[in-house]
Amino acid sequence: MTTTAVQRHVTGLQGQLTDREFGQFRALMYSLAGISLSDAKKQLVAGRLARRLRQLDLDGYGSYLKRVQADAAERQIAVDLLTTNETYFFREPKHFDFLRSHALPELKGQSTVRVWSGACSSGEEPYTIAMVMAEVLAGRPWEIVASDLSTRVLAHAREGRYPMDDAAGIPRPLLAKYCLKGIGSQDGTFMMKPELRGRINFRQINLNAALPDIGQFDVIFLRNVMIYFDLETKRQVIRRILPLLRPGGYFMLSHSENLNGVSDALKTVRPSIYRKPAA
Repeated sequence: MTTTAVQRHVTGLQGQLTDREFGQFRALMYSLAGISLSDAKKQLVAGRLARRLRQLDLDGYGSYLKRVQADAAERQIAVDLLTTNETYFFREPKHFDFLRSHALPELKGQSTVRVWSGACSSGEEPYTIAMVMAEVLAGRPWEIVASDLSTRVLAHAREGRYPMDDAAGIPRPLLAKYCLKGIGSQDGTFMMKPELRGRINFRQINLNAALPDIGQFDVIFLRNVMIYFDLETKRQVIRRILPLLRPGGYFMLSHSENLNGVSDALKTVRPSIYRKPAA
C-alpha cells in the first residue's frame, strides 16, 4: 500500500467535495437522469461516493469525476449510488385499495391487463401490485413491466428476496400465499414465489430519454420519482409517458406529488390518482 493510500486508510478521507465538483456531479446527474440535486444534497453526494473512491484508491472527488466522464460503466455505478431507492411493501396503501376496488374491476373483456411500475426501485412496489392483481383478476391474463434507472436495484428486484423484517407491511394471508420463507443459509429472509416473479418484466428504462417500445398500459404507477425533477423535466417525462396509457387508464403519483402546472391531459379522480379520458 502506498504512503498516500495508508494516509487515506488512517484518516478515512479522500479530501472534501468542493462546490465546483459538486456542481459538476449535479450537472452530470441532471444530464443522465433528469434529477435536480439541491445544494442541501452536497453531503449526501459526498457520503455516497466516498466508499467508491476508497474502492478505486482515488485521491479525491475530482479524480473520480474524470473516471466517470471517461467510463460508461462507471457512470452507471455513479447513477446507482446517487439515486434514492427508499421503498417498502404496500407503501401508500390507498393506491392499492383503489387498484383492488376500482381500477381492476372496471376492466372488461379478456385482453391482458397491463400495469407499469415506472420507478420500481428494489421491487417492493411491483410485487405489491402483483399480489393485488393475482387476487382480483383470477384467471384473466395480466402482466407487469417494472423499470428503474439503477441496475443495482433492478438486480435485487429480479431476485425477489428480502429480509423478513420487510414483510411487516404485507397482509398475513398474502404473505402465506405468495411468499416463501427462507431456510438454512437463507434463514431470516423471504422470497416472492416464482409464479409471481414470472409475471413481472424488470427493465432498465431512463424516463428522461426516448422510451422503448413497451406497449400500452391500463395503469401506470410513477410514484416518488417526480419530486426529483424540475418543472420542465416533469413536463417532458409526462409527455413521453402519456401515449403509453390507454384511454380510460389510471395514473398514480405519490401522495406528495401532483400534476399542477405539469399537464392538463389527465383528470383528477382522487388526490394523486388521475385518469386519461376515454377516446
